[in-house]
Amino acid sequence: MSERIDLIAQDGSTATVATHGAEPVSWRVGGREYLWNGDPAHWNRHAPWLFPVVGASAGAAVKVDGRSYPMGQHGFARDLPFTVIARTDDSVVLRLTDGLETREHYPFAFRLDVAARLRPAGLDFEVTVANPGDRPLPYALGFHPAFPWPFAGGERARDGGYAVAFEAAERPYAPKVGEGGLLLRDEQPVPLDGASLPLDPAIFTEAFVFRNAKSRVMRFTGPDGAAIRMEAEDFPHLAIWTKPTAPFLSLECWTGHADWAGFDGELSERDSQRLLAPGEEARHGVRLSLEG
Repeated sequence: MSERIDLIAQDGSTATVATHGAEPVSWRVGGREYLWNGDPAHWNRHAPWLFPVVGASAGAAVKVDGRSYPMGQHGFARDLPFTVIARTDDSVVLRLTDGLETREHYPFAFRLDVAARLRPAGLDFEVTVANPGDRPLPYALGFHPAFPWPFAGGERARDGGYAVAFEAAERPYAPKVGEGGLLLRDEQPVPLDGASLPLDPAIFTEAFVFRNAKSRVMRFTGPDGAAIRMEAEDFPHLAIWTKPTAPFLSLECWTGHADWAGFDGELSERDSQRLLAPGEEARHGVRLSLEG
């Protein structure tokens, strides 16, 4: 059964993290909610962690030593219970380790720790991936938070005054997404205006994936000057996603991405999959901040 852990910061900001998937399900600043509410009519999640793959796998499976293992979209971590390792008034550390259930999909020993810390007008995460096994660990990690749109008044419309501002001007093209969520070599144009993407629900027929992005920071800006800022540490790929009729916007950061259509190799050969040596650990960070 999932437990929900409430955090509180010195300024009265609050957050709630579920042990199911180590998923943050609420982040409130000044009494206002800044995480998507998980309404199943649109999308029944809030801000899931993606592991050990990001995106779709060719044939809904991954191949290890020539054997296929079933692998769902974005992996399995978001659907499994984590164990509470430590907690304070403003922080919690949750852990997922391999077991019989995970080895049916991913035949590796691993440890995944998600540490959440609430601060005034901010929510920070440090994620540690560890390889306690005796063989290299192929993995990808992603964070998939969604935020209410609008979050600062106004309308969710082409002229609503909302945009995503990048730290640097990004390449105005992204891979098309094909059948089963696999990436295509064909590209779609992204209607960037310099380092800014003016938001219009109609432009989102699929996610915009910025592979090997120049930016480490994205800011979801509102018409009143307020912004939700997401800073990613050691996540080379960024993405923006919503549904045309859903009142949220998702800013995502990934170390890997979906398979290319037609891929038939080993998991360790998957594009952007990391390989962690036996006994090693890797750390990744995300900082959410409310500005303005």
